Amino acid sequence: MTAAVIDSSRPGVASALGPALVDDYLCRLGVPHEPPSPAGLARLHRAHVERVPYETFWLHLGEDIGIDPVASARRIARTRRGGYCFHLNGAFAELLGALGYCLTRHVAGVHDAAGPSVETLRNHVALVVHDLPSPANLAGDWYVDAGLGDVLHGPLPLLSGRSRQGPMSFAIETAARDGVGDWHFVNDPRGSLGGVSIVAEPAAIDVFEERHAFNVTSPASSYSRTVTCQRRHAGGADVLRGRVLVRRDGATTTTRTLETLAELLAVLHDVFSMRLDVPRVALARLWTQMCGAHDQWAARQAVAS
Repeated sequence: MTAAVIDSSRPGVASALGPALVDDYLCRLGVPHEPPSPAGLARLHRAHVERVPYETFWLHLGEDIGIDPVASARRIARTRRGGYCFHLNGAFAELLGALGYCLTRHVAGVHDAAGPSVETLRNHVALVVHDLPSPANLAGDWYVDAGLGDVLHGPLPLLSGRSRQGPMSFAIETAARDGVGDWHFVNDPRGSLGGVSIVAEPAAIDVFEERHAFNVTSPASSYSRTVTCQRRHAGGADVLRGRVLVRRDGATTTTRTLETLAELLAVLHDVFSMRLDVPRVALARLWTQMCGAHDQWAARQAVAS
C-alpha cells in the first residue's frame, strides 16, 4: 500500500460554528463531544450517514437553499432535514473543524460505470482528514464522505488498497484514473455510482457555487427529474427514488412502492429520521408531482419490457 501525496501546507477548514450549534449538531447525530481520534472520526461518520439523509426534497419543494456550510450545518442540526453532497459534506467539514480535526475540502467528480471524465469534476465535494494516524494508516490521511448517499458507512484510509464496510467492498487508487483527478475511489458494484475522482489540491466551498446553480436551475440537471432520499446503515442502505423504496440489507434486497402521501411521510420519519415541516398544500403538490413522475416511469418500463 502506498500513501497519497498531500500538500499539507495548504490551509484546512477553519470552522465558523459556535459551541451551541456544535452541541445541537452532535445531539442530532447522537454522538458525544470527544477529542479527535480515528475511532471518534469513524463514530461521527457512521452517525452522519445513518441519521442525516442524502435528500433532494428541498429542490422538488422549490426551497431556495444555497451551499453556505454554516447555513447547511444549522439546517442539519436544528431541523430534521438533510441535503445533497454540497450541503452534507460542507456541514460535516464545519463540524469536524470545530471538533479539532484537521481537514481539507477537494474538488471531486462522481461518475457512473463508464468511468471518470473531466466533465464530472466539481459535481461533488470530497473531504480529507489529516494528521490522524492509526496502526493501519500511519500516514494519518482519511477519505471522508458523508455526501454519497448509499455508499460509505465510515472513513477510508487514503492509501492504495481495498476496504470492506459490512457487505460492501471499496477501493482507493492513489493515482489518477483515465487522467482525471489525482486519487480515485472505486465503489462497490452494488452501489448507485461507479466511483469518485478526487483532485489533491484543496478547494474552498465557493468553487462549487456554479455547479450548484446548474443542478438547481438547468433542464439538463438530473436532480430535478426524480426526488431521492438515501442513507447508509450497517447492513447496507435504504434508497427512496420517487415512490419506490429499496432496502439493501446484506444479501437481501426488498422493494416497495409507496401508495399514499401519509405512507411517504411515515417512511421519511421512520426510515430516514427526516421530517418535512412545510405547508400541507406544498406536500400535496409534491405528492402529485411524484405520482406523475412515477406513472411516466412505469409506462417507460412497460414499453421496455
